[in-house]
Amino acid sequence: MMQHRMLSKEDEATIGTEDNEVRREDQEKINRFSRLHQREATLEELLKGKQKDKEDLEEISTELELADEDELVPYKIGDSFVRLPLEEAQALLSASTEKIDAEVAKLEDGLSDLRDEMQQLKVALYARFGRSINLET
Repeated sequence: MMQHRMLSKEDEATIGTEDNEVRREDQEKINRFSRLHQREATLEELLKGKQKDKEDLEEISTELELADEDELVPYKIGDSFVRLPLEEAQALLSASTEKIDAEVAKLEDGLSDLRDEMQQLKVALYARFGRSINLET
């Protein structure tokens, strides 16, 4: 993975002051950064939802540990509840938890990659334009 150089506010003030004309490649970077920023917000919302779902599943799993082994427990499938043997409900819950864990991991990886690219664009654009451009999000 590439190392990214962070620019201080002082660096931003002194760099890129002589030629601030926006070239096509600069505009493409600016547009790419904007699209990535919008995608970041969308992914963050999705991740929050998945993390909430994960917490709910963990809570249900804890509650099922207290259930009687011979008891039928209500389990939601789609919009309906069915009564299942405890072991079967726990197996379904475990599969759901594994699925949500994989979805959370995928979203976190996607966000990490996206933020790395945004940081690269920030460094390049601040190096070119200094404080005359604001990419703070």
